[in-house]
This record gives sequence, structure tokens and C-alpha cells, in this order.
Amino acid sequence: MKIQFNTDKTINGDERNSDYFTVLISEGLKRYSDHITRIEVHVTDENGHKVGIDTIRCLLEARLEGKKPMAVTCQADTIELAVSGAISKLNASLKTIFERLTNH
Repeated sequence: MKIQFNTDKTINGDERNSDYFTVLISEGLKRYSDHITRIEVHVTDENGHKVGIDTIRCLLEARLEGKKPMAVTCQADTIELAVSGAISKLNASLKTIFERLTNH
């Protein structure tokens, strides 16, 4: 599973942050790693440098083997919360998809 980390110009996307979130995503989606070819992570600050609530948005796009890509988003106050929330949502979606496949 390849993970591509993208940020906008207002988010610090240095290698240290990228590595931290790559490990977080890999661990969070480990159960489905055999079925995922690539994860694209897009982290943006909806307000730019202005202060606001739930302005950090994380979009996770998962490319699954033999299936159409799927995407989830989560908005939160911090990058960590946004990424963690998106991982939880993606896990729930993947669980539903793979449970349906095994039941049919």
C-alpha cells in the first residue's frame, strides 16, 4: 500500500509530518492493506491563516484492487484529529464493503 501525502500552502507538509501521518494511516488501515493499492491524503486549511472551528479538512482517497476508488473526509480543529477521523470513517466504509463481499 502506497501512501501519498499532500498539503496546501498553509499546512506544514515537511518530511517529519508526512512520515508521522504515513505511519498513522498504515497502522490504522493495516487490516485492509492487502486490498488497498494506494491512499492519497489531502490535508487543507479551509480558512487559510484565519482562526476558526473545524477548519482543517482531511480527505482520504483509497484505491482498491479491482474496485472504484472511494473517498472520505473529516473536518476538525487539528491535523491529527482530522486525519484520525478520516481513518475511522475509511475503516468503517471498508468494513462494510468487505463484509458485503464475504456475504455474497
